[in-house]
Amino acid sequence: MIINNTVFKILFFILCIAFSRCDSNSRKRPLAKKVSLKPTMTLKNTNEKKKLSEYSFFKGKISDLVPNKNVFPYELNTPLFSNYAFKKRFIYLPDRTQIEYLKDEVFSFSNGSILIKNFFYPTDFRKEKGDKKIIETRLLIKENNNWKALNYIWDENQNDAYLNYIGTQTKVSWTDINGKNKSIIYNIPNNNQCKNCHLNGKMVTPIGITAFQLNKKYSSVAFKINQLKYFEEKNILVGLPDFDEIPKFPIWNQKNSASIEKRAKAYLDINCAHCHNPKGSAKNSGLDLSFNQRDLRKQGIFKPPVAAGKGSGNLKYSIVPGHPEESILIFRMKSQAPGVMMPEIGRSVVHKEGVSLISEYIENLKESSF
Repeated sequence: MIINNTVFKILFFILCIAFSRCDSNSRKRPLAKKVSLKPTMTLKNTNEKKKLSEYSFFKGKISDLVPNKNVFPYELNTPLFSNYAFKKRFIYLPDRTQIEYLKDEVFSFSNGSILIKNFFYPTDFRKEKGDKKIIETRLLIKENNNWKALNYIWDENQNDAYLNYIGTQTKVSWTDINGKNKSIIYNIPNNNQCKNCHLNGKMVTPIGITAFQLNKKYSSVAFKINQLKYFEEKNILVGLPDFDEIPKFPIWNQKNSASIEKRAKAYLDINCAHCHNPKGSAKNSGLDLSFNQRDLRKQGIFKPPVAAGKGSGNLKYSIVPGHPEESILIFRMKSQAPGVMMPEIGRSVVHKEGVSLISEYIENLKESSF
């Protein structure tokens, strides 16, 4: 009986200590916070700003997109198609930094440089400078000799744009150039999708900041001057050669700018070649749709798909000369089905004018020549 009492006391003592520790630990734990139903964004890096306005790219009302000091607008000869969205592009350069001209590559930028691309829809396409709705602003930021992609989504009141990693969908409506009402679901890409399109090997790199694309008249200034020449005069571009040495892209929808073949290749370069090149994310396809690619098979002519299936539409070749209806390229451009449509990111509608251009190009190819 004495032994039982002793054992009981020991067990009681141990239990008291255990409960005491549990109670102590519970007091140290913070109370659960009330969870907001409004999505929040946790910054991955302290240098990433939560709001677009925090960068001070624009002066006055931010949605007017009036560039501030060290922010320079730029334009492309043949831009990427993005669901008929309009775009305003800018380059931010830190003080005392310059862009280095490179003939066949993306220009070289100093750390701290930022490429800014705003996607918007005029309420009425016949009044481009009228009311508009900005959907998103994509940034490419160079730091530590690497480029980082960030995306900002604008609020309904157009007061600011907020950092977003996960992407979303939003409905957009407008009146087109023929006075018809249009409406689409606009897909805003997530961060990984942005990176995927900008991959060059294992590194993220800009698209479009090349001599081919920037060699054009600069409409952002009142007087007529070449865009590259203007940047040189402003001392923000160095290494510019004589103008007869600067390559130039055709303008895809201007017949007098080049032949149908060159305009088609320029269109494929900007819309497809950022993935379909030897260092792009679609390199395993064997397609290289870069403007300067000369290998006919790599261009897609009589090239069978690497993997047959729904993506090929049971067609045999990427391009069948003279027969756009038998070409996988056209089949995928006309599709809106996930896993089939190309480009697979950045559009939810068919670019009818682009399909028409590439179809005409394929029709003009003579099968007997290959």
